[in-house]
Amino acid sequence: MSGNPEPGAVKTYLLTLQDRICAVLESCDGGARFREDAWTRDEGGGGRTRVLENGALFEKGGVNFSHVHGATLPASATTRRPELAGRGFEAMGVSLVMHPRNPHVPTSHMNVRFLMAGRAGAEPAWWFGGGFDLTPCYAHAEDARHWHQSARDACALFGADTYPRYKKWCDEYFTLRHRGETRGIGGLFFDDLNEWGFERCFAFMRSVGDHYLPAYLPIIERRRHTPFGEREREFQSFRRGRYVEFNLIYDRGTLFGLQSGGRTESILMSLPPVAAWRYDWRPDPGSPEDALGEFLRPRDWID
Repeated sequence: MSGNPEPGAVKTYLLTLQDRICAVLESCDGGARFREDAWTRDEGGGGRTRVLENGALFEKGGVNFSHVHGATLPASATTRRPELAGRGFEAMGVSLVMHPRNPHVPTSHMNVRFLMAGRAGAEPAWWFGGGFDLTPCYAHAEDARHWHQSARDACALFGADTYPRYKKWCDEYFTLRHRGETRGIGGLFFDDLNEWGFERCFAFMRSVGDHYLPAYLPIIERRRHTPFGEREREFQSFRRGRYVEFNLIYDRGTLFGLQSGGRTESILMSLPPVAAWRYDWRPDPGSPEDALGEFLRPRDWID
């Protein structure tokens, strides 16, 4: 593969990744199947949305592929790179969010994407982005250590500073600034990646995508049979409210999708089926729910 960007190779990988993840998650659920909707957009491109609902394990989840192009990059993509304003674009990616029914099984998110921006008479700008992160309702340090070990494994061949750099970026990105708290226990987040050349950047994106299932499946199996009751489900709904707040206020992918004219149902598939907000609610001191606040503080989970 040459050093020039090859969108076709990226698209082939992303479609295969979506197929592979959906097959494994269906098998893990044990009964529910993903419903697929293929869609197109007037401005150019489209995608295939796959949503699973009311499963034995997953209350709701989606694994989406999109490949869209347009005449002008949305504002959400040029805020940090104003030199690209006004350029046409091509964007493709796989994005997933899985909301388990059992509050002891964390919600997981993964996204890998590739973008190109061009204009007549100029070399196209291109970059990769993505990552994965974990959002638990209850504090299980063993799960956090495994998740971050998998994240470090994904970065192992790409330099000693790669995991610490993208782990820190993830901690900072998935923060509800208006509440002064993180959404979960983090993982990896990267964007605007082109400094290594196309081949190596593409390899890193594949490594992140390929490490999602090894990171998540052992946690599912460890927690899926943990007993829970109404108290835990109520707390899960409360924590899901925080998830909704982040996705609708801060998430770049949500903003890019809506601003670029993407399919609204596909973009908002990341939202949980049930969420709750209670005025000035606080957990009982010393309770498992109270322990989550300290648990979510960024830290070195491995060493």
